[in-house]
Order: sequence, then structure tokens, then C-alpha cells
Amino acid sequence: MDLEIVKKVGTTAARRGAEITHSLVGKITKIKKKGAIDLLTEADTGSESIIIKTIRENFPDHSILAEESGEIKQNPEYEWIIDPLDGTTNFAHGLNHYAISIAFAINKKIVVGIVFNPEADELFTATAGKGATLNGHPIKVSAVESISESLLVTGFPYNFKDILATVLTRFSNCLQAAQGIRRFGSAALDLCYVACGRFEGFWEQNLQPWDTAAGHLIAKEAGAVITDFSNQPFAIEKKEILATNDKIHHQMLSLLKV
Repeated sequence: MDLEIVKKVGTTAARRGAEITHSLVGKITKIKKKGAIDLLTEADTGSESIIIKTIRENFPDHSILAEESGEIKQNPEYEWIIDPLDGTTNFAHGLNHYAISIAFAINKKIVVGIVFNPEADELFTATAGKGATLNGHPIKVSAVESISESLLVTGFPYNFKDILATVLTRFSNCLQAAQGIRRFGSAALDLCYVACGRFEGFWEQNLQPWDTAAGHLIAKEAGAVITDFSNQPFAIEKKEILATNDKIHHQMLSLLKV
């Protein structure tokens, strides 16, 4: 499989999805709820539809796992993992911080990652073993060595009320130790911002595979260390993710122990 062709198709699909989302900025008329605070808009479904169509035109026998459509099982060797609009709550409220996230896996190993923020015109990409880029330029994690000088980012799971004490304890530990914490509402972009050195660390729990599939490869290829909260290797099926610039990883692990 030529991964450059895969990346080109994935990038085209992401940009086509972005045309849909961008055209609907400030024009959303229907907002559905998949959960108490888990939203769905016509931008999500429209973006996903054109992304899948683009992939199907080029790779008709590949399997697909998409947030809204679910799993489309075909050739199990090749799978695309799609989040057509990561940051739906932001989008629904007119905040232009969201992304289209597309990953490609061979035998369950992520080998291509694409995250596109159309409103900032920032395209993050990575191919396994070949590094990560932002708009075609190589990126790497920051060199900050201490938590006290680190800017961190996190997100809150949709079921945070069920685990509020744990979420708040971890947040409090990190808030007291770090230079600052941000909560932007797109895990894909959070991982990409670790990759390009804007953040030193990111943690979150109860994410789905499409939230992290592309972003974690981009961060890893930029030099990030990515584990769960117990310092075990991360996989997209896991419910915990910690991504750092490596230098603060063990400090972060200590702060996340509850």
C-alpha cells in the first residue's frame, strides 16, 4: 500500500469535509442530542458523508469506522477511522475551534494521520516513521523540562458527572503544578498542539477511537510520549490518554494518580 497516495486521498477527503463544515458556520438550524451534552449537527453528517464518498471512490473495499455511521466492515486489513467534526459543541455555539480527523490503519496499526482545522487553515499530517508536519513543515514537541513552566490542555468526558471527584482531583493537581491549563474542546487538535510545541502535555479520559486515532500518531511522530495514566502503552481503544513532550511525562503521571 502506497501511504503517500493514502495520505493524499485522506487530505482531499478532509478538505472536502471542511468545505461542508465551513459553509455551515453560523448557519446550523438543527441540533440533535446523542447524549445529555453530546451534540450532532448537519455539519457532522454532511462532512462524514463526503469524506466516506471520497474514500470509497479511491478504495472501495476498505473498512471504515466513522463516528456517526459506525463500522462498515469490508477488507479487515485496511481501515479508515473518521471523526468528521471533532469539536461539535464548539461548532454549534459558533466557536471556530474544531477539526476534521482522519486516520488510516493497516492490520489495526495507525500508519497515516490527518487533522485539519479549516478555520485556522492548519493541516497536520503524519506517516508512521516519517515524522509529522504542519502545512508541510516538520514539527516537534517542545523542550520544556518542568511542569511549572508547562502549559497543559485537557478535556472533560461526556459522563464527567459520574466521575466528577476523580476528574476534579486530577484537574486540581495539574492546575496547581503547571504554568496554566486550557480546555479547548477538540482532542484531535489538543494532540496536534502537543505535537507542534504549543502545549507540553494533554490528558483526557473516556475518549473514542476516532477522537485520538489521527492525533496520537501526529503527536508520536513529532516526538511525544503517549501512554495511559498507568504508563502503559496507549492504544486507541483505551479510555485514558496522556501525551507529553516526554520531559514532563513522569511528573504528569504522578499528578494523575488518584
